[in-house]
Amino acid sequence: MAYYGTVGVGSVPNEKKGISIIFSNAIVRRPGRSMSRGLTSADLGTPDYQKTLVQHEAYVRALEDCGLHVDVLEADENFPDSTFVEDTALLTPHCAIITNPGALSRRGEIFAIKKVVSEYFSDIEEIQGPGTVEAGDIMMVGDHYYIGVSERTDRDGAEQVINILNKYGMTGSLIRLEKVLHLKTGLAYLENNNLAVCGEFLSNPEFKKFNIIEISENESYAANCLWINGRVLIPEGYPDTKRKIMDAGYTIVEVDVSEFRKLDGGLSCLSLRF
Repeated sequence: MAYYGTVGVGSVPNEKKGISIIFSNAIVRRPGRSMSRGLTSADLGTPDYQKTLVQHEAYVRALEDCGLHVDVLEADENFPDSTFVEDTALLTPHCAIITNPGALSRRGEIFAIKKVVSEYFSDIEEIQGPGTVEAGDIMMVGDHYYIGVSERTDRDGAEQVINILNKYGMTGSLIRLEKVLHLKTGLAYLENNNLAVCGEFLSNPEFKKFNIIEISENESYAANCLWINGRVLIPEGYPDTKRKIMDAGYTIVEVDVSEFRKLDGGLSCLSLRF
């Protein structure tokens, strides 16, 4: 059974009338030495392995400080990108969806993740090939899920996700990506109808109904921030983003994930939260 809960939204900063998800658990995987061979389009050099371990441990502590029990999986040297566990599953309050990553080198990651997820969820669905989905392309807003159609998530896979969501009383819609790797590279839902937005998504009419927190282009990496139980985790070193989110009424937790950025990874990529 999933360990999601709900909380009256008045219990976290600036929340309006309604109900918000509260998270109890997270699944993470330690980085392996093989991550130096991970996929990346960034030109930021090779990650320093010892620094990634230190940063990952700090990330786990930040999740724990937000009230989560964190299931830390051992490194899997067979899959260089496997520390980015978010892409392998979508965990909803009603079911778990095991994805089919668009990156061929990552598809073997799903077998171990399915085994772990089955310890928490009784209802497990799977994306069927040739459709592809990476959950970094999926943003949850209540019972609705925005799904980015990207190089890693195709229309077939995205429509499979929507069909599964509908089966459990949830909904989904498609967002076409133009430049970024994943949908959540440029978007983060912070509850309270607040949405951190950067780049190509600023002009998208789908998001006009939200209170927009505009992330500047020179701090675009910080658009991948993470709301957990009333706090917002942001990458360290982005003062303008920090100020804007604080001004929206949130408690900020800064986490250094600079080594993971070298592999196009961000804060949300490093965990499955539920």
